[in-house]
Amino acid sequence: MRVLSFPGLGLEFELDRVAFSVLGRPIYWYGILIAFGFFLAYLYCTRQSKKFGIRPEDLVDLLLFAVPLCILGARAYYVIFYLDLYRREDGSLDFMEMLRIWDGGLAIYGGILVAVLVLAVFCKVRKISFLAFADLGVFGLLIGQCVGRWGNFINIEAYGGVTDLPWRMCSASIAQELFLQKGLIDQAAYDAILEGTLGVHPTFFYESLWNLIGFGILLLLLHRGRKFDGQTFYTYLIWYGLGRFWIEGLRTDSLYLFHTGLRVSQGVALLSFCVGIFLYLWTLQRKKGVPLYVDRAAKGDANHDDQA
Repeated sequence: MRVLSFPGLGLEFELDRVAFSVLGRPIYWYGILIAFGFFLAYLYCTRQSKKFGIRPEDLVDLLLFAVPLCILGARAYYVIFYLDLYRREDGSLDFMEMLRIWDGGLAIYGGILVAVLVLAVFCKVRKISFLAFADLGVFGLLIGQCVGRWGNFINIEAYGGVTDLPWRMCSASIAQELFLQKGLIDQAAYDAILEGTLGVHPTFFYESLWNLIGFGILLLLLHRGRKFDGQTFYTYLIWYGLGRFWIEGLRTDSLYLFHTGLRVSQGVALLSFCVGIFLYLWTLQRKKGVPLYVDRAAKGDANHDDQA
């Protein structure tokens, strides 16, 4: 049990990572929240699938492949850029330790990249529009990310640097990690965090809120009517890339490009933003006047020539 407070807001929480145990094995709140986010995403996408010309059964079939592969992708991404954590004293790699995902260590970008690849292959085989399916899928991604980030709150992780803003977050574990383990603060800042006069940015909340706003933006686009297949997918790339670039710059636990000072997620976020802008503008011109996949599917003449 650990105490987490927001002194500027007058809030204090006692947090336990473990929700309950089954046969002596702990079940963590982090996993429960991820599962809950996935469940909400599935419900929403199933209800909205017909608006994109996607059959609910195709969504279920995709998830059977995508979910386990995305977990592996998120883990692999984390391990690759935190490889030194899995080295033994003799320098060899501990592959069994790499598989222990229940101890933490998942990177969302690894999961997203794998999801895109799996979706591309699935759509190619099923002769479904990749862009139409991606337009639906990003709604689920935003829901899952919005809910899942609260697992970081329970774990007291994914926070930013020191701040005195009214919504600053304080905990003895945060002060100890920044001072003793990472050496990012001095004794005065350490004491100030313990006293509550200083704290850290709750970047988990920033990203959850950013994703919630992004979900609202995509809903507005959907309400006004998509102009082309890929519109909400590209908007997601732009919106999430912009927000993650800013938020990642505040965090103290970033993955770095091996032994350089370059933050991996900031680089990927910037690439995502630029690619999204380019594809949005390029497709807007190229697909002008082309019917949406859902309209072609309703007429029975849909094809998958827009999967690029």
